Amino acid sequence: MACLEPAASFGLCTPCREELPRNRWYCRHCALPLAFPGQDMACGECLKSPPPFIRVIAPLHYRFPVDRMIRRYKDSGQRAFAKPLLHELAHHLTETLDRHPDWRPDLLVPAPMHPTRRRSRGFNQASDIAEHLGRKLALPWSSNLAARQRSARSQRGLDRNARITNLTGIFRIVDQPPARVAIIDDVVTTGATARLLAQALKNAGAREVQVWALARTPG
Repeated sequence: MACLEPAASFGLCTPCREELPRNRWYCRHCALPLAFPGQDMACGECLKSPPPFIRVIAPLHYRFPVDRMIRRYKDSGQRAFAKPLLHELAHHLTETLDRHPDWRPDLLVPAPMHPTRRRSRGFNQASDIAEHLGRKLALPWSSNLAARQRSARSQRGLDRNARITNLTGIFRIVDQPPARVAIIDDVVTTGATARLLAQALKNAGAREVQVWALARTPG
């Protein structure tokens, strides 16, 4: 799928782009993919425990080939694999904000990475994505508003409750956030990171928090 042909537009030829797994039917709050279409649908988890963020915008499913492309981007620093995904997200957000101009945030805040992990990886992919979206959408972004106070063990393989426990108290907001903030990340999995960071931003004074990501896992 990820042909990355030099002559292709934004790294993918038209057939490959058309075969990307789109997140067409999803929970109105957390963007969890749903099995059937419906207006204003919410998943069971969001009905039971409403999140502190107002919405998640994630246009792709985190499955082949998107999962492989993101892993090669994050783990191997191969930014060429992020290029078509960044294009898809920016294009989707442009159309979304044209339809809903009141959803336009005052600031983009990338999900922070602990300095030790950032040195190991060499970059924070959330900051990369925020910078790209800031340029494309003419929005300010800041990688200094939120910080990780401590490192945490890997979130892979943990369910939502375990992820929340693993991350509790991990975020610190170092300055007054504006009223409307969009958290930027690569993938929303269980939503645990987004919930805790959104709550920290709201506790610090943000009135409305949403989440923008490249992809959403199926559950």
